[in-house]
Amino acid sequence: MSTFQHIKPAGKAQFKDRYTTKAAELLQPYSEGVKGEVAIIGAPLSKPSISHSGASFAPDAIRRCLNSFTTYNIEEETDISNKSIIDFGDITMHPTSIEECHQRIYQSTKEVIEAGIAPLTVILGGDHSITTSTVKAIKETKGTVGIIQLDAHHDLRNTEDGGPTNGTPFRRLIEEGNVKGEHLIQIGIRNYANAKAYHDYAFEQGVTVYTMKDVRQRPITELIQSALAHLDPKVDTIYLSVDMDVLDQAYAPGCPAIGPGGMDPDTLSEAVQEAIRHPKVQTMDIVEIDPTLDIRDMTSRIASLLIVNTLI
Repeated sequence: MSTFQHIKPAGKAQFKDRYTTKAAELLQPYSEGVKGEVAIIGAPLSKPSISHSGASFAPDAIRRCLNSFTTYNIEEETDISNKSIIDFGDITMHPTSIEECHQRIYQSTKEVIEAGIAPLTVILGGDHSITTSTVKAIKETKGTVGIIQLDAHHDLRNTEDGGPTNGTPFRRLIEEGNVKGEHLIQIGIRNYANAKAYHDYAFEQGVTVYTMKDVRQRPITELIQSALAHLDPKVDTIYLSVDMDVLDQAYAPGCPAIGPGGMDPDTLSEAVQEAIRHPKVQTMDIVEIDPTLDIRDMTSRIASLLIVNTLI
């Protein structure tokens, strides 16, 4: 086929501007000895979701949407074409056992962190149930973990009613002794999205809760700085968990639990960028995108942009 001037392999016959590099071109498959600025790994699990969810398709959608962005940041006048995103691929999920899926996520996250190929590792969910497994792996690898959770929901539901669902990850982390309540900071919690019992539980456990009212009244960078200052002297590493339903439904139609009254994309981006500047923020996840519900990949594009912005 290479003997033909204008024929390329299927899926490769695309326009290429000689001066433009797309962010997707920064992806490099993992190989032993390779180093990069950011590492990514997909955790395509959505079986434990309380509501219907195709979040298992999100890792591929987020990678694909990297093609939506060039490597040039016009505001910073910075080109990141010399940076690299090391892609470990996706964790193979068990077809029927949620517990085995969570175990595989734990084991794989631990292996990726121990490989030490990038200062920041991003886990692409999947639903929020993956976070119990990833944080457990971080604790065993790096020590005491603090968490900044950007989310509309507490995700502190009981496990008696539904088991290890995507509504339970932070309660499970607390009850299993992997995270102290005082080491969990929640930002973006929304009205009419949580039960009073779980709000009470958060305060009983010493969780710091910033609602969307706080986000509206105070600069998001100030809230993040406050969270970092609270966690820094108490923990060895800080985990950033980004549930995309923290965004208002106008911006994130691909979230299974959409709702009004959430953040806008610029606020979320500022929060993530402010957090990852701190040297203890070494791991983050992006969860709760269902590409089958999304409109023109609106939600996945925002997730991809969050990754691109980690390279500035």
